[in-house]
Amino acid sequence: MKRFEILSKRMLNDNITWLVISAPLVARKAKPGQFIILRTDEYGERIPLTMAGHDSKKGTIDLIYAAVGRTTMLMDQLEVGDCFADIVGPLGKPTEMEGLKKVCVVGGGTGNALAYPLAKGMHDAGIEVDMITGFKNKDLVILQDEFKAGTDNLYLVTDDGTAGEKMFTTVKLEELIAAGNDYDEIVAVGPPIMMKFTCEIAQKHGIKSIASLTAYMIDGTGMCGGCRCNIGGEDKFVCVDGPDFDGSLVDWDELIQRSAYYSDQEKYDREHVCRLTGGVRYND
Repeated sequence: MKRFEILSKRMLNDNITWLVISAPLVARKAKPGQFIILRTDEYGERIPLTMAGHDSKKGTIDLIYAAVGRTTMLMDQLEVGDCFADIVGPLGKPTEMEGLKKVCVVGGGTGNALAYPLAKGMHDAGIEVDMITGFKNKDLVILQDEFKAGTDNLYLVTDDGTAGEKMFTTVKLEELIAAGNDYDEIVAVGPPIMMKFTCEIAQKHGIKSIASLTAYMIDGTGMCGGCRCNIGGEDKFVCVDGPDFDGSLVDWDELIQRSAYYSDQEKYDREHVCRLTGGVRYND
């Protein structure tokens, strides 16, 4: 087994992939909520990805990602037996679970891939977990079997009603709270706008909220400042202070604005492919 070798590759849908990678040193120290930074090759950019799982005995880590930018599109071109240039981690603070008895985890879209290790980690720690998974339509639904095995109650909702119930995750959350569920904490993982409204609902009902944030970053140690965010009026860094933050303290408007900085470049990468290989270009 080679270092950072891809041991298995599973397509969850047309856009989301699950990789199992050999990374013994990372797997030995990893905890739910932490992430890694990787490069596909020596010329590649460094991107952060939350670990979807790890096995310290086998020395493996799991990554679930959506092909939305240059590097993740390049990752889709890798196959079992290929190796990443480097993987650094585990980074970030693990998800805090002490004192929790019952939580609701709310995942939106591809954020469900990040919500999975959090929900499972809490469930494995003996915490009662209600999981709300939200998607636009049935073609985008992922990880339902895994969530069923790793939570106490699973609720599937879609915007168009083609799978599960037709409603938004926030509506389902309001239903569960109204039904008398006494949550110690509500965890939001997904698009910033969804997390914003989820945390506002939690605050309205006097429930603590946690937002698991993602951000652009280079080094993962607080040096580059690319993942800076405003938490309670103070500058914090997702890489070292997070990725989990008190949802009631996040400056959501600033976060939403920053999250769109590179959307034009990501769109360009998706639309401009190599005419010889049909794959993403390494360099322009």
